[in-house]
Amino acid sequence: MERKRIGRSSTRLLILLAIIAVTGLSLSVASAQTSSQSQNTMRATATSGSGQYYFEFRSRQAWDYGHTFVVFGRVGDPPSKNNVAGLSPKGDDPQMWLMGHYVPVPSDTGWTDGDLEDKYITARYRILVSKEQYDRTVAYIRQLQAKSTTWSVELYNCNAFVADIAKFMGIKAPSSTWIYPKVFVTNMRKINTGHPEAANELVSENVKEMSNPTRDGRAMIGNGMIHPDGAPTTGAAAPAPNVTIGAVRVSNRPPSSAGGAQHSP
Repeated sequence: MERKRIGRSSTRLLILLAIIAVTGLSLSVASAQTSSQSQNTMRATATSGSGQYYFEFRSRQAWDYGHTFVVFGRVGDPPSKNNVAGLSPKGDDPQMWLMGHYVPVPSDTGWTDGDLEDKYITARYRILVSKEQYDRTVAYIRQLQAKSTTWSVELYNCNAFVADIAKFMGIKAPSSTWIYPKVFVTNMRKINTGHPEAANELVSENVKEMSNPTRDGRAMIGNGMIHPDGAPTTGAAAPAPNVTIGAVRVSNRPPSSAGGAQHSP
C-alpha cells in the first residue's frame, strides 16, 4: 500500500490526549498485569478464561497513534482476515481519516493492513471461551459491524467499538476511549486480572505512551529512528524499507511521492 500525503497530523486529537493527561480519568474496579515485551511487540499473551475458542483484543502500530481491534477463532487455527473486527475510516483515503477528527465519516469494520502481522502488535489480551460463548459473541460482532457505519475520533472510534464487544462478553473495559490503543488494551488486560492498582496507572501510562519514541511511524521519524523515505537510521532498531506500519507502507520511494496515512482508533 502506497503512502499518501495528508499534511500535518490533527492537532485536535493531541489536544484531547493532553486534556486526558492533565485532568485524569475515572475508572471502575481496575487491576494490573505485566507480560514480557520486546521493543513494541508483545511476545507474551495474557490469557484468561477457558475453552477451545478465543477472542484476542489487540493494539498495533499505525502512522499516528495506532489501532485497536479483535481477532477471534479456534485455538490453534491461524486467523483469517474474516476473523478480524475493528472500526476504521472507510478505504485508504487519508482525507477520510483526517475528516474523522471533526465529523463522523463512513467506516470499515473488518481487517486492515497490519492486523495479522505480529511485528506491529503492541498489546494483546486473549479470552478463552466455549463454543456456545464463541458463537453468541461472533453473532454480536456481526451485528455490531452491520450497524457501525461511521467512525469518529470523538464520538465512536476503534476503542469504543472494541469496548462494546468486551462489555457484551462480560469483560470490563477502560471507561475512556480517548486514550492510545496500546494503553487501552493493556489497561483492559489489567482491569480484568485482579490488580487494583491499575486504576491509578491509566493516566500516567497514557502520558508515557504520548512520548514513546517508537509509538508509531511518525514518532520514529521524529526521533530519527527511520528516515522519511523509510530507510532505517544506521544502528537503530527500526523497520526496514518497504514495510507497513499499521496501514501505511513506508517505502524507499523519493520523498516527493511520500506522505502519510493510517487506520486509527
